[in-house]
Amino acid sequence: MARLKATIATSAVAVALLCAVVPGSAFAQKSLNETLTSKLQSGQGKDRLLVEAKAIVYDNDKNTIAASGDVQMNYQGKTLQADRVIYDRNTGRVFAEGNAKLTDATGAVVTGERFELTDDFKNGFIDSLRVVQSTVQDGKPVTTRFSSPRAERAEGETTVFERGTYTACEPCKENPEKPPLWQVKAAKIIHNNSEQTIYYEDATLEIFGLPVAYLPYFWTPDPTVKRKTGFLSPRYVYSSSLGFGLQVPFFWAIAPNYDLTLSPTYLSRQGLLGQAEWRHRLDNGAYNIRAAGIDQQDSSAFLPSPFGPGDRDFRGSLESAGMFYINDRWKWGWDVALLSDKWFLQNYRIKSESLSTIYLKESISTLYLQGQGDRSFFDLRGYYFQGLSSTDWQKQQPVVHPVLDYNKRVTPAGIGGEFSLDVNVTSLSREAAAFQQAGKQGPLLFGLYETCAVFERGVCLVRGMSGTDSRASVSASWRREFIDPVGQVWTPFAYVRADNFWFKPDFSGFQNIELSNFFTGRDEYAFRGMPGIGLEYRFPFVADLGTSGTQTLEPIAQIIARPNETRIGRLPNEDAQSLIFDDTSLFNWDKFTGYDRAEGGLRANVGLQYTVTGADGFYANVLFGQSYQLAGLNSFRTSDLVNTGVESGLDSGASDYVGRFQLSPNQNFSFITRARFDQHDFGVNRLEAGVTANFNPYLPFSTSLTYARYAAQPAIGFDQRREGLLASATWNLTPNWYVSGSVLLDLDRNLLARQTFAQQLFTTPDTAVFNHMDKAYLTSMTLGLGYADECTTLTVNYTVAPRNIAVTSGEKERTHTVLFRLELRTLGEVSFSQNIGSASASQEGVAAQ
Repeated sequence: MARLKATIATSAVAVALLCAVVPGSAFAQKSLNETLTSKLQSGQGKDRLLVEAKAIVYDNDKNTIAASGDVQMNYQGKTLQADRVIYDRNTGRVFAEGNAKLTDATGAVVTGERFELTDDFKNGFIDSLRVVQSTVQDGKPVTTRFSSPRAERAEGETTVFERGTYTACEPCKENPEKPPLWQVKAAKIIHNNSEQTIYYEDATLEIFGLPVAYLPYFWTPDPTVKRKTGFLSPRYVYSSSLGFGLQVPFFWAIAPNYDLTLSPTYLSRQGLLGQAEWRHRLDNGAYNIRAAGIDQQDSSAFLPSPFGPGDRDFRGSLESAGMFYINDRWKWGWDVALLSDKWFLQNYRIKSESLSTIYLKESISTLYLQGQGDRSFFDLRGYYFQGLSSTDWQKQQPVVHPVLDYNKRVTPAGIGGEFSLDVNVTSLSREAAAFQQAGKQGPLLFGLYETCAVFERGVCLVRGMSGTDSRASVSASWRREFIDPVGQVWTPFAYVRADNFWFKPDFSGFQNIELSNFFTGRDEYAFRGMPGIGLEYRFPFVADLGTSGTQTLEPIAQIIARPNETRIGRLPNEDAQSLIFDDTSLFNWDKFTGYDRAEGGLRANVGLQYTVTGADGFYANVLFGQSYQLAGLNSFRTSDLVNTGVESGLDSGASDYVGRFQLSPNQNFSFITRARFDQHDFGVNRLEAGVTANFNPYLPFSTSLTYARYAAQPAIGFDQRREGLLASATWNLTPNWYVSGSVLLDLDRNLLARQTFAQQLFTTPDTAVFNHMDKAYLTSMTLGLGYADECTTLTVNYTVAPRNIAVTSGEKERTHTVLFRLELRTLGEVSFSQNIGSASASQEGVAAQ
């Protein structure tokens, strides 16, 4: 029998099948087709019902209409499919049996053994119900599943599942009847589509079929909800200084573009910690405001000032971040944090967007304006730094007001090549000068802050000047590449740079008077100009290896002519204190990293590079070179206020040798090492080596290993050799389970041990301190176990992290932390972290318990 189609007005479903149809009857077939054609032409748009079936039969005695054989009924975006569908005109009910399936407009699929629905599919009962609904959360597809022996559907909005189950896990392919990883079983599950909420009554959470938690009543947003008013997952807290604590966040979705999260935390020892976050999205950007505060009930849990916040009752923070687009090229924004004290965020475990890293323990506030053109860049911003370690003295932290960077690149007409314009303006101030002893560590100011025993040039380093320091720099450069007929590459270049300095030292208070040994009143204004001209030469010799690839041998030479650098040691140095001479900086026109120093004199840089590229991603590269001061004053030999350049490998006529070796047999393996060798005895002054390996598809294992060794540089504050090893690895035990870990070892001299020795030197000298300093020291370590699939994420991490020595006892300590996190997708997340081991020394500013 040919497949039949019909479109019928919903208001008269009974009239839809008034003609009696008997399979095989030509008259019936003709009458039905005529009726259906009429209804197709007169149907009312979205109220039309489309019926497809192999046979449709009208029973006049029972006043029913039956469709059988791959029945499909479409109405208002909903589709009902079954082997057999019966419409009872007396009750207005539709009965579907045999592979029954209802798909609604959202894509949710409802299956059951038997459906009993009203003629608009909005109300009714379903036996052996199964609902599968797919959506997207956080950019990832999510499929949720409901099941129930019997469910009731009301007004097309609410479905009540009797003795229902809910899960976001896929059933086991080999054994579909096996319980999923997790599921919620409840006496009643109510899914309200209009509220987009799922209610659970008398519910039990099961994992692998075993009950693990019971909740008499709770509710969650359905999977289609991205944000909805309600309580979030609770958070549990414990520490010796805070006591036991419980946080129950409440999320208030006030409008589609703004919301408020309130996160009160009750702490048994300290009282109520209040936290709130306001988020607001506008047409051209978004911002948020975060606040936290507590009136401490037991401030004796913390060390007294200046070692801790024990003299404070109220403690808190106020933070805000925002970004707004002015147009498609310009944007502005801020990220600011105001803290009552440097220990607040750590003591109360408050997450902050302003923190740089957990090791530096520094909060950075900034306000910026940024523009991006096709070949230009503009950035204007101010900074406020707040040190969060006990040894940070806030008066030594600079306030940057502001720093401006501008870069523009063009191709000049006539001469060709590339012309670049760079502008930098920096202005900053600080209350207290920052001094550091060159060589061995000097005395501690107030028992906390490093300073100098003797305030003399070369012996005492001025890391930061008290007062105001401003500089404006403009640099213009040009370069162009020429290739001659034999393949030689000639690149002439020229640049000119002008720097204006305005600085006013503050000699009042603290140790600022000692700055008079380095600055005089005549240094309030200074100008420095630095023109330069140079030529770079390369001659690549290329050999074709056929299908194996190519090899290139390339000698490189560069010469730069400039006048001598002026005012060395008479100008502050804020942004050029770090200088690393290696293969990456060998051919830099100016090897200083900032604008406060400008390299001068006649210098030549030479090197030889060999490269092989082959099939299957093979790559190898070797570079070896040296730099020479041919004439004029060597900027790296002459000391400034922080001895930048001294012991850098560039402070002699012929520099140290620098080299690099890189090997990548394929895309899964890579090895690179770089080193600096002494120009006299070829001793290793600096060495870095790293290897990464991904053994897929042979083994589900990846690892990386990095080793570094740096010779002592007493003139710039590193009186001991530094040597360390960093290793990390991940092993995918199964497609879902993995283990990971990392370890950082101090192989030579440990900073914490040196600080301990410095503090104990004049009290309890102990040779054991020296012996410990010669051993490898575990600086940090992480071990992790994780599981992830389509519905569950589980991580357990153990972390060992460094911390400053306890200032009261001089003992070195590390923080040992266990972090547990479990996320049941669409249902919620729970996490817990706990410091273990020496609880009294796990945090700075906390008193011994």
